[in-house]
Amino acid sequence: MKHFVSDIAFTPAVKKAQEKLGSRPAYARMEENDEWQQDLEPNIIEFISERDSLYLGTASAGGRPYIQHRGGPRGFIRVMDLRTLAFADFRGNRQYISLGNLAENGKAYLFLMDYPNRRRLKIWGSAGVVEDDPALLDKVADPAYGARPERAFVFHIEAWRMNCPAHIVPRYTEAEIAPVIEEYRERIAALEAEVRRLREGR
Repeated sequence: MKHFVSDIAFTPAVKKAQEKLGSRPAYARMEENDEWQQDLEPNIIEFISERDSLYLGTASAGGRPYIQHRGGPRGFIRVMDLRTLAFADFRGNRQYISLGNLAENGKAYLFLMDYPNRRRLKIWGSAGVVEDDPALLDKVADPAYGARPERAFVFHIEAWRMNCPAHIVPRYTEAEIAPVIEEYRERIAALEAEVRRLREGR
């Protein structure tokens, strides 16, 4: 039987559900066209470098899932090579759920969102943590943050897929809307000054 990159998501049970509900032929054609990838492409690397947050999915040995949000400045997710990503782990609330899950189950998942442009990137693979590699910790550190990473999460890519924009509601960060707000503030100030001049008969 031929294996496809998408088999990481389309397990036999998933394919059976697709067959039952009528979507299997379309996804079979997608598999044959190699629409799922393993190596990162230049446009995907650029997409990753622009993100300021991610969602990390892990599961315990018993299969109990956990989703964790991680954030940082744009570019905090480092592309190490075409199949490897890394990002810093700073001291937080010390629950260590993701850390514990990865110690017994290395399978992991990343979900990266671009809300303004209604794009999302799904990445399947495995992950682990590295604590004793000063060069790697230096690479993932954020000099502006002023704290030293306790460890780095290293994600090994097995498959990625850029998904459709359906039902993604555009959302904007404060930094993204700041220039627009400033433009309106300047315009309002100019209009208020004009109104004052008109009232004063000048």
